Amino acid sequence: MKTDLTDTTASKINKALVQGRRAIGTPAVGMVLTLVVVTDEENAYDALKAANDASHEHPSRTLVVIKRVSRSPRGRTRSRLDAEVRLGADAGSGETVILRLYGEVSDHAQSVVLPLLLPDAPVVVWWSVDAPQDPAGDPLGALGQRRVTDSYAAEKPIGELRARAESYEPGDTDLAWARITPWRSMLAAALDQVSCEIVSAEVAGEESNPSVELLAMWLADRLHVHVRRAVSAGPGLTQVRMETTGGPITLHRSDGAMATLALPGQPDRAVALKRRETSELLAEELRRLDPDDTYASALRFGVDRLGGQSAAEREAERAAAAAQPTPALPVRAVPDPAAARPGSEPARPAAVTPVQGDADRPTPAQMPAVRKADPQ
Repeated sequence: MKTDLTDTTASKINKALVQGRRAIGTPAVGMVLTLVVVTDEENAYDALKAANDASHEHPSRTLVVIKRVSRSPRGRTRSRLDAEVRLGADAGSGETVILRLYGEVSDHAQSVVLPLLLPDAPVVVWWSVDAPQDPAGDPLGALGQRRVTDSYAAEKPIGELRARAESYEPGDTDLAWARITPWRSMLAAALDQVSCEIVSAEVAGEESNPSVELLAMWLADRLHVHVRRAVSAGPGLTQVRMETTGGPITLHRSDGAMATLALPGQPDRAVALKRRETSELLAEELRRLDPDDTYASALRFGVDRLGGQSAAEREAERAAAAAQPTPALPVRAVPDPAAARPGSEPARPAAVTPVQGDADRPTPAQMPAVRKADPQ
């Protein structure tokens, strides 16, 4: 069931929700939380689909906040709120309200969202794109007990991790952290099967994937060893190699689906490490609403403390190589023909730039004198 409301208010939206529940025969509210999704028009479809899929595991009232920009200058000064209320099969296992904000009201989205929150239910705020630098300090983020961002969607993922570490507050989390949960579980289980000391580790993956940095920081924070970050062609995370006193432990995934776990003294085994959809990552974050201390500890370890060449250093090295001038081609001096005429003064030898092969060529003084035959 869908209900469109144009130029409406939060009070009218609440009335539409009550009337819709009665129309489909479920007047009681069976939601466990309120999920606030902040996105733009371009990514609204994917974000809404992920939220609806996650609602099958966590029935929730989903409020999708889309800030629209008016085309005309007059329209930018006029505030308007359009809403679309979805119930029943059109909203997964919960309720969905799509809010499109125009004009000045887009700067005060919290005043629209606040009356629509479920009473006595936790609130989770998820920025699918364009997350604020300080999620806890954002007016919408202040409404939630959990604040979910995705550093992979940022323009500079590594810089986003640094910003998250500086502004971290209990309740913050990142979908890039949820992506490495199967890797962390597999590595922890592998270490339980061996009795040896970890010497060092290396994590390899795509250059622009912040999950690689998070996994490397988690290993360095927990094992207290040197961890190197390496770059591979992907997809995503590709390999973790830990050097131990008993031999290397390797977890390698090349196709994004199946991985190979190699332990010292044991045969290699295939394990499932499939790359998960956004809905699965979001559902995992909704399972626990308490602060994630493990994520906070790994995040605060710092990207700059990892071994290997950082992304900024690699970019600076490429820029320096491109700025270097192209070396000029070697030029060989040509002797003046007038110097060889009889009766002329001997010319000074011209400076010759040595090129490859000149060292093995004899000089004019070393060459034997050759006289022409007398025609008479």
